Amino acid sequence: MSPQTNANGPFRVRGVFLPEEIEREIFVHDGVVSAEPIRGAETLVDRGWILPGLVDAHCHIGAGDDGPISLDEAAEHAETDRDSGVALIRDCGSPTDTRPLQERPDLPELIRSGRHIALPKRYIRGLPRDVEDPELLPEVVRAEAAAGDGWVKLVGDWIDREVGDLAPLWPDDVLREAIAAAHEAGARVTAHVFGEEALPGLLAAGIDCIEHGPGLTEPLIAEMARSGTALVPTLINVERFPQIAASAEKFPRYAAHMRELHAGAKSTVRSAVEAGVPVYAGTDASGGVAHGRIVDEVMALHEAGLAATDALGAASWAARSWLGRPDVTVGNPATLAVYGADPREDLSVLREPELILLRGRPFPR
Repeated sequence: MSPQTNANGPFRVRGVFLPEEIEREIFVHDGVVSAEPIRGAETLVDRGWILPGLVDAHCHIGAGDDGPISLDEAAEHAETDRDSGVALIRDCGSPTDTRPLQERPDLPELIRSGRHIALPKRYIRGLPRDVEDPELLPEVVRAEAAAGDGWVKLVGDWIDREVGDLAPLWPDDVLREAIAAAHEAGARVTAHVFGEEALPGLLAAGIDCIEHGPGLTEPLIAEMARSGTALVPTLINVERFPQIAASAEKFPRYAAHMRELHAGAKSTVRSAVEAGVPVYAGTDASGGVAHGRIVDEVMALHEAGLAATDALGAASWAARSWLGRPDVTVGNPATLAVYGADPREDLSVLREPELILLRGRPFPR
């Protein structure tokens, strides 16, 4: 997919805009939605169903199997995500400095979280910023808040080889101080959590989002609903848990635990949705999950209990609002995706975008 030669427009787009379900036309000039019709504008589409682009709310553009990757490879990952309809990515921790990619108009908008923050030997080698002393977590959080785009990523739990199972990384009092430090710096905090034990301390400390979260219990789900804490369940990554367990049989408690978490993951998401927890779509694309699979995650959310419209919103308008990004209205960047049929009626329609517009730059299929 490559941009048209007249990439700056002006352009005309007409179709049914979702979620409003209103048929209208917009004109695009210099990358933004114009307040007035523009004579001579090139019509890109004259019919279709229009979303404000898809969102991958948990992705790793700058990470690979062995840690950091080159900027060229990171750009290829972003292009793959773009071609699947993704216009906005929240990068949930990458060791590669991907700031140069934010300057490229042909790539999805990138919200960076800096690096994962973990303890030594308590996360995937090569990915995190390791903290030698847990008491230093608030200081490191301040640094990562300054380095990112409004998000900090903690590793909440991981296998403890001495215990032989998932276990929390951080003392509760340190978490409270660290999350408060991030909030004072204007950043939100999210945490990787697979199991149950780390969740109470994170929620009590005021965490803004939980990544994965198959270990959530009904009382913790109720607490998330009360506090407005979001959940990004990354179901297509949780589908890999049996494979992970099979490779970890020397830790039988851990392997059994991962299989148990996998078995209950979709019912946990269903309970979260029913309780009113904000749920968003994220693929966890990096080494273990291929890029470009946002539609698989949307369909997995629907299978887990989200209505089709809600699953779609979790990867589009609702996620954009949560991340502080605007809709397709006058004066805002012209970012959208056009489909030939109503994706609410058939989510597989999302696999074939007819047009992707990134900040006014078109990418026809």
